Amino acid sequence: MDRDVAVRSALVQVETIAQLTTAVGTLVLAVATFAATRSANRSSRLAETTLLVGLRPVLVPARLDDRRQKVGFMDEHWCMVEGSFAAAEVVGDLVYLVLPVRNAGSGVAVLRGWHPVRDLMSSREHGEHQPVDEFRLHQRDMFVPAGDLGFWQAAMRDGDEERSMVAARINRRERFAVDVLYSDLHGGQRAITRFAFAPAHDDRWISSMSRHWQLDGPPVSSR
Repeated sequence: MDRDVAVRSALVQVETIAQLTTAVGTLVLAVATFAATRSANRSSRLAETTLLVGLRPVLVPARLDDRRQKVGFMDEHWCMVEGSFAAAEVVGDLVYLVLPVRNAGSGVAVLRGWHPVRDLMSSREHGEHQPVDEFRLHQRDMFVPAGDLGFWQAAMRDGDEERSMVAARINRRERFAVDVLYSDLHGGQRAITRFAFAPAHDDRWISSMSRHWQLDGPPVSSR
Protein backbone atom coordinates (compact mmCIF):
# COMPACT_ATOMS: atom_id res chain seq x y z
CA MET A 1 0.00 0.00 0.00
CA ASP A 2 2.73 2.39 0.95
CA ARG A 3 4.57 1.35 -2.17
CA ASP A 4 1.58 2.31 -4.38
CA VAL A 5 1.32 5.70 -2.67
CA ALA A 6 5.01 6.34 -3.25
CA VAL A 7 4.69 5.37 -6.90
CA ARG A 8 1.70 7.66 -7.42
CA SER A 9 3.54 10.49 -5.65
CA ALA A 10 6.55 10.00 -7.88
CA LEU A 11 4.36 10.01 -10.99
CA VAL A 12 2.71 13.26 -9.84
CA GLN A 13 6.12 14.84 -9.32
CA VAL A 14 7.28 13.73 -12.76
CA GLU A 15 4.08 15.11 -14.35
CA THR A 16 4.50 18.40 -12.47
CA ILE A 17 8.11 18.70 -13.59
CA ALA A 18 7.08 17.95 -17.18
CA GLN A 19 4.37 20.64 -17.05
CA LEU A 20 6.81 23.16 -15.58
CA THR A 21 9.36 22.30 -18.25
CA THR A 22 6.73 22.76 -20.96
CA ALA A 23 5.64 26.09 -19.45
CA VAL A 24 9.21 27.33 -19.23
CA GLY A 25 9.85 26.25 -22.83
CA THR A 26 6.69 28.02 -23.99
CA LEU A 27 7.71 31.17 -22.11
CA VAL A 28 11.20 31.11 -23.61
CA LEU A 29 9.72 30.61 -27.08
CA ALA A 30 7.29 33.50 -26.53
CA VAL A 31 10.10 35.79 -25.38
CA ALA A 32 12.25 34.79 -28.35
CA THR A 33 9.32 35.34 -30.74
CA PHE A 34 8.60 38.76 -29.22
CA ALA A 35 12.27 39.75 -29.45
CA ALA A 36 12.47 38.57 -33.05
CA THR A 37 9.27 40.40 -34.00
CA ARG A 38 10.43 43.58 -32.27
CA SER A 39 13.80 43.35 -34.01
CA ALA A 40 12.09 42.77 -37.36
CA ASN A 41 9.79 45.75 -36.79
CA ARG A 42 12.78 47.89 -35.83
CA SER A 43 14.64 46.76 -38.92
CA SER A 44 11.58 47.46 -41.06
CA ARG A 45 11.21 50.96 -39.60
CA LEU A 46 14.91 51.60 -40.10
CA ALA A 47 14.70 50.45 -43.72
CA GLU A 48 11.64 52.66 -44.30
CA THR A 49 13.36 55.65 -42.69
CA THR A 50 16.46 55.07 -44.80
CA LEU A 51 14.30 54.90 -47.94
CA LEU A 52 12.48 58.12 -47.06
CA VAL A 53 15.74 59.93 -46.31
CA GLY A 54 16.90 58.89 -49.77
CA LEU A 55 13.83 60.58 -51.25
CA ARG A 56 13.68 63.67 -49.01
CA PRO A 57 14.15 67.10 -50.64
CA VAL A 58 15.34 70.15 -48.69
CA LEU A 59 15.25 73.55 -50.40
CA VAL A 60 17.81 76.21 -49.48
CA PRO A 61 18.88 79.50 -51.12
CA ALA A 62 21.22 79.34 -54.09
CA ARG A 63 24.91 80.09 -53.61
CA LEU A 64 26.39 83.44 -54.53
CA ASP A 65 28.50 81.85 -57.27
CA ASP A 66 25.67 79.86 -58.89
CA ARG A 67 25.12 80.26 -62.62
CA ARG A 68 22.64 82.64 -64.23
CA GLN A 69 19.12 81.40 -64.94
CA LYS A 70 16.58 82.85 -67.38
CA VAL A 71 13.01 82.24 -66.20
CA GLY A 72 9.97 82.83 -68.38
CA PHE A 73 6.29 83.36 -67.57
CA MET A 74 3.20 82.39 -69.56
CA ASP A 75 2.75 85.98 -70.81
CA GLU A 76 6.27 85.97 -72.30
CA HIS A 77 7.75 88.06 -69.49
CA TRP A 78 11.30 87.02 -68.63
CA CYS A 79 13.41 87.45 -65.50
CA MET A 80 17.12 86.86 -65.01
CA VAL A 81 18.45 85.58 -61.67
CA GLU A 82 22.03 84.81 -60.77
CA GLY A 83 23.68 83.46 -57.64
CA SER A 84 21.60 84.27 -54.54
CA PHE A 85 19.96 87.29 -56.18
CA ALA A 86 16.20 86.97 -56.69
CA ALA A 87 13.82 88.89 -58.95
CA ALA A 88 10.87 90.93 -57.67
CA GLU A 89 9.31 93.12 -60.34
CA VAL A 90 6.15 95.20 -60.58
CA VAL A 91 5.05 95.67 -64.19
CA GLY A 92 1.71 97.46 -64.47
CA ASP A 93 -0.86 95.41 -62.58
CA LEU A 94 1.39 92.35 -62.41
CA VAL A 95 3.97 91.20 -59.87
CA TYR A 96 6.68 88.74 -60.94
CA LEU A 97 8.69 86.79 -58.36
CA VAL A 98 11.61 84.44 -59.00
CA LEU A 99 13.82 82.71 -56.43
CA PRO A 100 16.95 80.75 -57.28
CA VAL A 101 17.03 77.72 -54.98
CA ARG A 102 19.16 74.68 -54.36
CA ASN A 103 18.04 71.23 -53.27
CA ALA A 104 20.28 70.19 -50.37
CA GLY A 105 18.37 66.92 -49.93
CA SER A 106 18.85 63.56 -51.63
CA GLY A 107 15.49 63.38 -53.42
CA VAL A 108 13.85 65.38 -56.21
CA ALA A 109 11.89 68.42 -54.95
CA VAL A 110 8.48 68.95 -56.57
CA LEU A 111 7.23 72.49 -55.96
CA ARG A 112 3.52 72.36 -55.13
CA GLY A 113 2.42 75.81 -54.01
CA TRP A 114 3.19 78.97 -52.10
CA HIS A 115 1.80 81.67 -49.86
CA PRO A 116 2.90 85.29 -49.29
CA VAL A 117 3.83 86.13 -45.70
CA ARG A 118 1.74 89.12 -44.69
CA ASP A 119 3.41 89.97 -41.35
CA LEU A 120 7.01 88.75 -41.36
CA MET A 121 7.86 89.94 -37.83
CA SER A 122 4.73 88.46 -36.25
CA SER A 123 5.15 85.12 -38.02
CA ARG A 124 8.78 85.01 -36.92
CA GLU A 125 7.77 85.42 -33.28
CA HIS A 126 5.01 82.80 -33.38
CA GLY A 127 6.69 80.40 -35.80
CA GLU A 128 3.52 79.79 -37.81
CA HIS A 129 2.61 79.25 -41.43
CA GLN A 130 -0.77 79.32 -43.13
CA PRO A 131 -2.78 76.07 -43.40
CA VAL A 132 -1.67 74.00 -46.38
CA ASP A 133 -5.14 74.11 -47.97
CA GLU A 134 -4.80 77.91 -48.21
CA PHE A 135 -1.62 77.74 -50.29
CA ARG A 136 -1.75 78.80 -53.93
CA LEU A 137 -1.14 75.91 -56.31
CA HIS A 138 1.32 76.38 -59.15
CA GLN A 139 0.03 76.31 -62.72
CA ARG A 140 3.14 74.54 -63.97
CA ASP A 141 5.28 71.71 -62.64
CA MET A 142 8.62 72.77 -61.17
CA PHE A 143 11.28 70.26 -60.18
CA VAL A 144 14.64 70.79 -58.49
CA PRO A 145 16.97 67.76 -58.80
CA ALA A 146 18.79 66.49 -55.72
CA GLY A 147 21.97 68.44 -55.06
CA ASP A 148 21.32 70.75 -57.99
CA LEU A 149 20.23 74.29 -58.82
CA GLY A 150 16.70 75.30 -59.78
CA PHE A 151 14.18 78.07 -59.27
CA TRP A 152 10.77 78.94 -57.86
CA GLN A 153 8.53 81.42 -59.66
CA ALA A 154 5.11 82.99 -59.22
CA ALA A 155 3.06 85.81 -60.70
CA MET A 156 0.40 87.89 -58.96
CA ARG A 157 -2.20 89.44 -61.21
CA ASP A 158 -4.83 92.15 -60.92
CA GLY A 159 -7.65 91.06 -58.62
CA ASP A 160 -5.33 89.15 -56.28
CA GLU A 161 -6.00 90.56 -52.81
CA GLU A 162 -2.37 89.99 -51.74
CA ARG A 163 -0.88 91.59 -54.86
CA SER A 164 -1.17 95.17 -53.59
CA MET A 165 0.65 94.29 -50.36
CA VAL A 166 3.56 92.61 -52.16
CA ALA A 167 3.72 95.32 -54.85
CA ALA A 168 3.85 98.06 -52.21
CA ARG A 169 6.76 96.40 -50.44
CA ILE A 170 8.64 95.96 -53.69
CA ASN A 171 8.08 99.61 -54.64
CA ARG A 172 9.16 100.78 -51.18
CA ARG A 173 12.15 98.40 -51.23
CA GLU A 174 11.01 96.66 -48.04
CA ARG A 175 11.81 93.14 -46.98
CA PHE A 176 9.09 90.51 -47.57
CA ALA A 177 8.84 86.72 -47.64
CA VAL A 178 7.03 83.77 -49.20
CA ASP A 179 6.39 80.25 -47.93
CA VAL A 180 7.10 77.57 -50.54
CA LEU A 181 5.36 74.19 -50.28
CA TYR A 182 7.04 71.17 -51.87
CA SER A 183 7.24 67.38 -51.63
CA ASP A 184 9.22 64.42 -52.88
CA LEU A 185 8.54 62.88 -56.28
CA HIS A 186 5.66 60.76 -54.94
CA GLY A 187 3.86 63.58 -53.12
CA GLY A 188 5.09 62.56 -49.66
CA GLN A 189 7.43 64.19 -47.15
CA ARG A 190 5.81 67.58 -47.66
CA ALA A 191 7.76 70.55 -46.36
CA ILE A 192 7.46 74.33 -46.23
CA THR A 193 10.48 76.60 -46.43
CA ARG A 194 10.22 80.34 -45.86
CA PHE A 195 12.32 82.44 -48.20
CA ALA A 196 12.87 86.16 -47.71
CA PHE A 197 13.46 88.85 -50.33
CA ALA A 198 15.77 91.56 -49.01
CA PRO A 199 16.67 94.74 -50.93
CA ALA A 200 20.25 94.81 -52.19
CA HIS A 201 22.32 97.23 -54.25
CA ASP A 202 21.55 98.12 -57.87
CA ASP A 203 17.79 97.64 -57.34
CA ARG A 204 18.34 93.90 -56.92
CA TRP A 205 16.97 91.54 -54.27
CA ILE A 206 18.93 88.92 -52.37
CA SER A 207 17.26 85.76 -51.10
CA SER A 208 17.66 84.01 -47.76
CA MET A 209 15.91 81.30 -45.75
CA SER A 210 14.44 81.90 -42.31
CA ARG A 211 12.24 78.90 -41.38
CA HIS A 212 11.59 75.28 -42.35
CA TRP A 213 8.68 73.01 -41.46
CA GLN A 214 8.56 69.25 -42.10
CA LEU A 215 4.85 68.41 -42.51
CA ASP A 216 5.16 64.62 -42.92
CA GLY A 217 7.36 62.58 -40.63
CA PRO A 218 9.54 63.73 -37.71
CA PRO A 219 9.57 67.52 -37.23
CA VAL A 220 12.70 69.57 -37.68
CA SER A 221 14.67 69.77 -34.43
CA SER A 222 13.95 72.96 -32.50
CA ARG A 223 16.72 75.46 -31.99
